[in-house]
Amino acid sequence: MDAQRRGRGEQIDPADQWVLNPNTGEYELRLTPSTAQPPVSGAYGVTGGRSAAPRTDVPPQRRRRGAPAEPPPGRRGGRRPVQQKPKKAKKALVWTGGTMAFVLVGVGAAGYFYLQHLEGNVSTTDVGSAGASNFSKDEAFSILIIGTDKRTGEGNEGYGDKGSSGHADTTILLHVAEDRTNATALSIPRDLLVDIPDCPTKLEDGSERIVPGQRGVRFNRSLGESGRDPGCTMRTVRENTGIQVDHFMMADFNAVKTLTTAVDGVEVCVEKPVNDRESKLVLPAGESTVAGEQALAFVRTRKSFGNSGDLDRIKVQQQFLGSLMRKMSSGNTLTSPTKLVKLAEAATKALTVDQAIGSVGTLKDIALELKKVPTKNISFATVPVVDNPAEQVKTTVVLDESKAPQVFDMIRNDVSFTEVKEQKKKEKDAEAARLKGTKAPASEVRVRILNGGALPGSAQKTLQYLQVEEGVTKSENGGNAPAVLARTTLEYAPDQADQARRLAAVMGLSGSALKPGESVTNSQGVPAMTLTLGKDYKGAGVKINAPVEASDVEKSTADKVKCAS
Repeated sequence: MDAQRRGRGEQIDPADQWVLNPNTGEYELRLTPSTAQPPVSGAYGVTGGRSAAPRTDVPPQRRRRGAPAEPPPGRRGGRRPVQQKPKKAKKALVWTGGTMAFVLVGVGAAGYFYLQHLEGNVSTTDVGSAGASNFSKDEAFSILIIGTDKRTGEGNEGYGDKGSSGHADTTILLHVAEDRTNATALSIPRDLLVDIPDCPTKLEDGSERIVPGQRGVRFNRSLGESGRDPGCTMRTVRENTGIQVDHFMMADFNAVKTLTTAVDGVEVCVEKPVNDRESKLVLPAGESTVAGEQALAFVRTRKSFGNSGDLDRIKVQQQFLGSLMRKMSSGNTLTSPTKLVKLAEAATKALTVDQAIGSVGTLKDIALELKKVPTKNISFATVPVVDNPAEQVKTTVVLDESKAPQVFDMIRNDVSFTEVKEQKKKEKDAEAARLKGTKAPASEVRVRILNGGALPGSAQKTLQYLQVEEGVTKSENGGNAPAVLARTTLEYAPDQADQARRLAAVMGLSGSALKPGESVTNSQGVPAMTLTLGKDYKGAGVKINAPVEASDVEKSTADKVKCAS
């Protein structure tokens, strides 16, 4: 049933009342078939526009002092919403960055009371200290998007565990960089073995209890089991990746069905025909459009792709999500008032979020920030894992220690998985210029070496290497740095630039690792540079590759069409 047709019989879909004003080029709301008249001041609109009469699908508008009791017939007002990218949370797909909230921005000008109605659709959970206390538009942020296998709603009897409160069936960590040039959607396998910490959990009566943690169990047990809430899943991610999770968005099976139906289906592609008896998914080879039950079957199917495992299903879900993002940002969706209203209803009803982002206004703010990220710079990746070596029959996976730490470090430090072409060219040129010019002899290089995140003893080993192997005899061990750094840096004064270039060549430092600044006084009382070894330090004599890349991490981006195989 249409989201706007409920309650007292057939009501007019408010989206159908939007008409284009040829004089202004904007959409306006027509509530009667009377001849159109210019907009009139009256009821307050959410974006500062005016609405001449209450919407038919929301509670009656309260009169404000000085406002007419009823507007004259035929008048219309309120501006057609500015299209923005939604931040919607969906189930097994993963919500990439901005779908649902984008919808909310799209209908934002429809009226204050309608937004209040939408806000009533969103459920919230108090996760306490597991997340941030508010949403900041000026900082990087991470949202954990959780799709549960909980059975709710008509037609979901064949999915999930009957009677279960829902486990973390599909989980994606969406991280948006502070400068909004890039975002990463990192899928976390449900069968990844993790340590679940003790989880403070708020009960319905307002009291709190601690759910005991577990070691070496499947990640999906961080939600639902023993009363664990999304805050526990957030804490589990932080415990095992070192990444701080600020907020969460969660939905169950219904979200996939309702959201894909609201956009009239999502385009998918498969290399071979699919006829899956378990999920009942039937698709021909090539491109198809799926919605509702068929869309849910697509993102949950395991047997038809790859080696029939969860990791291959994750790839399919990432491809599906990229397609959904393209559909959401297409002109056919953003210029259709009917679709925007349906999406707003479907998206908000599908959501459970933390209290800090539980208002429609905050979700709109998230959408606006996500809208700044180009889809070509939204990367989809999966936590690097390997089969559990302790199992003969492989059913679980463990972190790939040779790759996973680098991925987590990149997310913590806002490093894009794609080449961000929007990086300031001047900054690149300046960094490259630092390496150009004369180099001082190694014997004239004065440097203090600090350990800022490398393995213990690294500063002393580097000192020995520089003095014995490279002839940098005027070097000394300065001990531990005051702070931990992700990357090795070399700070120097302007008159030490030639020394910096020599040491950069020796250590394999890029221009970005060189930090023009001030010199320090060494133990001999003369100016020296400061070399701080970061977490990227690989050992004495091993050159440091300053540009962090994820060449070995399989990834895709939201702007590319791929076929599931």
